[in-house]
Amino acid sequence: MRRPSVRQLAPLGHAGFRLLFLSTLGSSIGTLVAAVALAIDLKDRTNSGLWVGAVLLVGFLPTVLVGLLFGPVLDRFERRKLMVAADLVRAAVFAALPFVGTAGAIVALAAVAGLATGFFRPAVYAGLPNLVPEEQLAPANALLQTVENASWAIGPIVGGAITAAAGPHAAYWVNAASFLVSAAFVVRIPARLLQSATSLTRGHWSDLKEGYAAVLQHRPLLAVLLAWGIACLGTGAIDVSEVFLAKNTLHAGDVGYGLLYGGIGTGLVIGSFFSSSVVERFGIARAYALSLALMAIGFGVGAASVDIWMAAACCVVGGTGNGAAVVCNALLVQRGAPDEVRGRAFTFVMSATFGLLGVSTVLAGALMPADGARWVWFAGGLTLAVASVVGYALARVPSGAVVPAEASAN
Repeated sequence: MRRPSVRQLAPLGHAGFRLLFLSTLGSSIGTLVAAVALAIDLKDRTNSGLWVGAVLLVGFLPTVLVGLLFGPVLDRFERRKLMVAADLVRAAVFAALPFVGTAGAIVALAAVAGLATGFFRPAVYAGLPNLVPEEQLAPANALLQTVENASWAIGPIVGGAITAAAGPHAAYWVNAASFLVSAAFVVRIPARLLQSATSLTRGHWSDLKEGYAAVLQHRPLLAVLLAWGIACLGTGAIDVSEVFLAKNTLHAGDVGYGLLYGGIGTGLVIGSFFSSSVVERFGIARAYALSLALMAIGFGVGAASVDIWMAAACCVVGGTGNGAAVVCNALLVQRGAPDEVRGRAFTFVMSATFGLLGVSTVLAGALMPADGARWVWFAGGLTLAVASVVGYALARVPSGAVVPAEASAN
């Protein structure tokens, strides 16, 4: 076990990546601390599910808008400056939140923070291939995803504790400070290590079309767009039905829902951390297909769970596949897109798949009967199985094909 661990931690030997890792660690935990505080704050102020849903929606909807309309910014401007600016904007937002008094103002400020995040995350993953050698790219992605997934386990607990002890304003201040710390780490990374060259512009809309074309014309990127898009249709519905499976179908109450949620979070950490070893052993195409297949097995079998413990175990399996698949997504885009269009490629793929996730979530919420969770999970498992086949078919290198080094899957 020691040798794989050394390989998995090797990217931390590079100062630039180490700074990016610490930045991601701090801002991820702070964001999830604040996410809990935002939901509690709005619930206490309004007692309205509509306002709580609105603040959750603006957490990811701006990412869709960035990908569809503003992707060229990620390639036209220096990525380090964009990341620092995004951190400073988010710090300002959460420093301002304790002083606003209406639900509408809270949601509006949360939307500004979501927009800044829509620029920050694609810039991180677009710049990552310039920070580490190619042979360490998979472990580097795995480490970043692991720390983000671990934040899902730590952040909400810390956020709930802080909010219960000192109110939501304390959580907002913690998050504002986390973004200042993140900016301090990012600004120490030499700009050349995040971007080999800025893209020459031919006009905003032409640049935008060039980013779309890069995704549609390169098989690794198309694999993520189609396979992960199909997977999001399944996972969005599963996410909505999760609480119904725990409480209505398995009669396990709020504790049971927590077990399912925690099982998925545990699986995400496991899958992301060990994903680089799977990619190294099987190649990116097989690893991607196996990850999606593991999600299909976990949630498909979970549909037949006899009790909450079986369902929670299935969630660990499905979450493990999910964690590994997300790392494969990043690798496929990083290896398949040249640096000068990589930011646009990331934002387009992220916006399209987030959009499908949102559509699936809304449809499942509107159409699913209260006792229909088993069927939703089973249908989600079938959808994920289809995604596995599509992902392998597009991510693998066809026999006899000539593929550039950064796009090679195996």
